[in-house]
Amino acid sequence: MSAKGGEHEGSGYPPLTGAKLVMAAAALSFGNFMVVLDTTIANVAMPTISGDLGVSTTEGTWIITAYAVAEAITVPLTGWLSRRFGEVRLFTACVVAFVICSILCGLSGSLGFLVLFRILQGFAGGPIIPLSSTLLISIFPKDKANIALAIWGMTTVVAPIFGPILGGYISDNYHWGWIFYINIFFGIAVGSVAWWLMHNRETAITRSRIDIVGLLLLVVFVSAFQTMIDKGRELDWFSSSFIVWMAIVAGIALGALILWELTDDDPVIDLSVFRNRTWLVSTLSLGLMFGLFFGNIVLTPLWLQQMMGYTATWAGFATAPMGILAVLTAPIVGRLMSKIDPRLIVTYGMVVLAISFFMRAHLNAQADFMSVAIPMFVLGAGVPACLVTLTSLGVSELPPEKIANGSGLQNFIRIMAMAVGASLTSTYWENATKGNRAELVAIIDPSTAPAALPGLQSGSGLAAFSRMVDMQAVMLATNDFYAMATILILVFAAVVWLAKRPKGPLKQVSH
Repeated sequence: MSAKGGEHEGSGYPPLTGAKLVMAAAALSFGNFMVVLDTTIANVAMPTISGDLGVSTTEGTWIITAYAVAEAITVPLTGWLSRRFGEVRLFTACVVAFVICSILCGLSGSLGFLVLFRILQGFAGGPIIPLSSTLLISIFPKDKANIALAIWGMTTVVAPIFGPILGGYISDNYHWGWIFYINIFFGIAVGSVAWWLMHNRETAITRSRIDIVGLLLLVVFVSAFQTMIDKGRELDWFSSSFIVWMAIVAGIALGALILWELTDDDPVIDLSVFRNRTWLVSTLSLGLMFGLFFGNIVLTPLWLQQMMGYTATWAGFATAPMGILAVLTAPIVGRLMSKIDPRLIVTYGMVVLAISFFMRAHLNAQADFMSVAIPMFVLGAGVPACLVTLTSLGVSELPPEKIANGSGLQNFIRIMAMAVGASLTSTYWENATKGNRAELVAIIDPSTAPAALPGLQSGSGLAAFSRMVDMQAVMLATNDFYAMATILILVFAAVVWLAKRPKGPLKQVSH
């Protein structure tokens, strides 16, 4: 950010205009959309894929974990990779590799091959996320750069919503391979347009040695931490020796990584951005907000499918209204950042999230489609105000040469927060459901209340009673989560005020 002139500071190129600007912006936005989509599109299709490949759903979860681990490894490496190969060249190469790996995923006939190609797909997709934002900023005029970031933020918010919808629809109606094949068209279009319009806007290339030790420590930390988060709920967390060892390995690797990168002359991850108070506070706020937001994205379809009888497709439709206001308000947020203190915009966004969570804290087991869809619709007005503004504020005080690194690390922390939020939300929900069920059964014991509950002693009566108790236990757990989320998001809203007051409104964002 912090532009001084109408050119892209990192490269000295003037902004694009007219049709070229529109086409390049669309290509970069769809590149980000494609990669973020693949973080959720396989989730609802995983049982179908597991059945087709002849493995259990427990084994099938590696399809999701493998992609998440690989993506999380390469996102923070984006700044270093950009310096070595150039941003445009790296972006185009990653898109091509992503398409090839997507095809190989769809063609996989065994779990082993699918997991392998999902890892490679994640490696290729990771740098596309931060590069799409930095390249978008570089092609817009300085007074429109916040609009560029708003477009990027919009795709980041909407893609996880469309993932379950597309994944559910495809697995219900077509071969699961099409979950990956749909990337072919998008990828070819994105890569071709981006290279055509931007190959002559390459950033400076700096050759330097490879920080092998830092790279290996990063791989070990992310792999162990992501595996712990993804498998923790399934293995009952720290009652499992495997999870304990993963936690120990992740902790040691993280500590060693920090010490090594702080003392290395040419680190693979530049941790100096942590010294910038505005970046640190913005990134912390973004991680907290997005972890809670993504927990909500995971929980709502689970509740609708498991207890409300929705199909995967209809559960997706119930959550999709969030995308309406997200699309409409993202450009407005981009414009307001040039006029209003960004901390106020973030606070507004989190208050809107709190209103949405509060509405769902009062749902009951008889809730209809609109009762679910309306709070999701409201949620859409708050997410861009948080995501776009915090992303913009985070790198607003970084020097041009650190923007790619700062953006990569910010996206890395956001992705890790998503994984933690999803896992902790699911764990809390399951434990709260068990606790609520035990309390309900204790209140009404069918063996001691035959007069009050006639017919309950029969097999069918007991089954009906059990289903009723299960539904109420899940509903209470869902209400409890959203009540807690309402309080937490308001607490998180206070964190952004730890950032220094901007010297002026965020008038522009520059690379």
